[in-house]
Amino acid sequence: MSQASRTRPRGSSTALNEAYDTALLDLDGVVYAGGHAIVHAVDSLGAARDGGMHLAYVTNNALRTPAAVAAHLTELGVPAEPVDVITSAQAVARLMADQLPAGARVLVVGGEGLRVALRERGLVPVESADDEPVAVAQGYGGPDMTWGRFIEASCAIARGVPWFASNTDLTIPSARGIAPGNGAAVEVVRIATGAEPQVAGKPLLPMHRETVLRTGAERPLVVGDRLDTDIEGAFNGGVDSLLVLTGVTDAAQLVAAEPKHRPAYVDADLRGLLTGQPEVTRTGDGFGCGGWTASVRGDDLVLEGEGDVLDGLRALCGAAWSYAGDGSCGLDAGKVVARLGL
Repeated sequence: MSQASRTRPRGSSTALNEAYDTALLDLDGVVYAGGHAIVHAVDSLGAARDGGMHLAYVTNNALRTPAAVAAHLTELGVPAEPVDVITSAQAVARLMADQLPAGARVLVVGGEGLRVALRERGLVPVESADDEPVAVAQGYGGPDMTWGRFIEASCAIARGVPWFASNTDLTIPSARGIAPGNGAAVEVVRIATGAEPQVAGKPLLPMHRETVLRTGAERPLVVGDRLDTDIEGAFNGGVDSLLVLTGVTDAAQLVAAEPKHRPAYVDADLRGLLTGQPEVTRTGDGFGCGGWTASVRGDDLVLEGEGDVLDGLRALCGAAWSYAGDGSCGLDAGKVVARLGL
């Protein structure tokens, strides 16, 4: 089934860590939240790795270096090396290096992760619009980024230099709740200049290209918690994805997903890597999974049966996605999903 025509989650008789050679794992909301590992993540990733699956950690957060991310993962009990981490800073640095001469001066609006990635590609980070930069690179700079950085970026862009952004995620998760992401900062500069940046991060192809080049994955599985970055990125790259419900996407949003936001698989958490996935089958005018059957009657989603609540969710996805076809589902999934306690 092509991703463009996906009308139901896919089944797999083989455990996903055996069916795919590489897991391309998002971090925030998938492996950890704030400073703590998400429940079942450490054991599940260890078992997948021991079974021969290559684990790569793919993040739109351009603030930290791969070495810092790998050290954090290792502290949490998920052993990782810097080479296992791919960031949007690396993706935007390659995108820029493809267009700029070696040694080009780049005004950096962001953190150390972006500076390290630019140097890796032979570009020279500078701090001021008066340092004669030939481009601007913008990435998440953390909570201490000052307004003056946006002024420097705006001044340089107003002089006509090209502008690149690591990613445009409007929000990021934090230990205290949802916080503004790099996309919010990009909007500040966009409003000030009227310019549009070239963007590298998920869900766009430069990030997928960077990931495949660095991992050598032949049968990758994208694992994420966000429909508009992780799952859409897999769609754009033409690869399969697993949505885990440990982050920002809830069950009602999944049921209502448009085609580019429909994952191949869905599970509660990273234990889903270690199992097969049940089939979602057409049953008369509805879709069945496990002990559940879901259908659309008039303008209502209807769910009947009992059993594993995730099977009920998969059946609902089949009914809603089939009803919506290549468009967005206009059905209200909230009430029927609430029955599952998700």
